[in-house]
Amino acid sequence: MRLLTLRTETATGKGTVAVRQDGNTLTEIDGFADVGALLAHPAWETTAAAAKGATHALDGADLAAVVPAPGKIICVGHNYRNHIKEMGRDIPEHPTLFAKYTESLIGPNDDLALPQESDTVDWEAELAVIIGQKGRRIAEADAAEHIAGYAVLNDVSMRDYQFRTIQWLQGKTWENSTPFGPALVTKEEFTAGPLMTSAVDGEIQQSTPTGDLVFTPEFLVSYISTIITLNPGDVIATGTPGGVGHAQDPKRYLQEGQVLVTTIEGLGQLNNRVVKEA
Repeated sequence: MRLLTLRTETATGKGTVAVRQDGNTLTEIDGFADVGALLAHPAWETTAAAAKGATHALDGADLAAVVPAPGKIICVGHNYRNHIKEMGRDIPEHPTLFAKYTESLIGPNDDLALPQESDTVDWEAELAVIIGQKGRRIAEADAAEHIAGYAVLNDVSMRDYQFRTIQWLQGKTWENSTPFGPALVTKEEFTAGPLMTSAVDGEIQQSTPTGDLVFTPEFLVSYISTIITLNPGDVIATGTPGGVGHAQDPKRYLQEGQVLVTTIEGLGQLNNRVVKEA
């Protein structure tokens, strides 16, 4: 099952609604403003499957970030061997964790804000895990039960700010910088392993199977839930593979007018034009 958050125009103004994708048709899941709100419902999966609300064409649909306001966005650094190597690091013994905030998220086709303050804006294609069941100290063997599904995310990074200090947060959570979606694909329909790519103006920059992780999604769910309770709608961005612009010689960064395309086979594609922030 594929679940999305659709932006809508009604007589009372703009809003959003959770929808189920069936081929090229989106069916509203009545009573739920977005996929995050749906996941908070204990019977979210059967509710979504049974939905018979208003329908919309997928083509031209105005999609929001699939979970527009997660309670937590926890990101993992240094989790693909080829990226660890290109950045000159050692394979980590434990996951490297940092956070993003809701204001950084944009939809799968939204403009990506190029800030006035940074000219070293880099791409980082990532597999996102979306939590569907609350848990604390989840055993790795049970972690799959807590995963609702997967989506595509690009952890766009402002490298100059990221490396100002040993803490990365300030380079990782700029407003309107993190495309996320297009859909939550339930775990039954996706197994980690398909190819993940990022391309800038049609030129492939990253191309690595999503299964080439140091720490698997199940391990990350277990590890992070040891620290803090994971709630439905929470997001774990599992790290990026090699091919980032910062590691190239000469270094390459996103420029105004370019189009960043992030794809994971079986999950979908993000298409984001880079636009200078006013």
